[in-house]
Amino acid sequence: MITDTEIRLKGIEALIAKLGEVQAERFISLIMREPFDYTKWQKDLWREKSVQDLSKMAMQSRAQEKG
Repeated sequence: MITDTEIRLKGIEALIAKLGEVQAERFISLIMREPFDYTKWQKDLWREKSVQDLSKMAMQSRAQEKG
């Protein structure tokens, strides 16, 4: 298990890698400024997707990470 500090660092690195520094900072600002229920967001995020769709998306993402 990794520490909270390591999770924060990896999260920031992932945001910067995907969004760039400026957009990552904007994202963090939005999250801190607005009330945000991550559990509700996750529940609503994939409402139209089946378990099979999600699995396929996850496998595709994993394959891209491995290059």
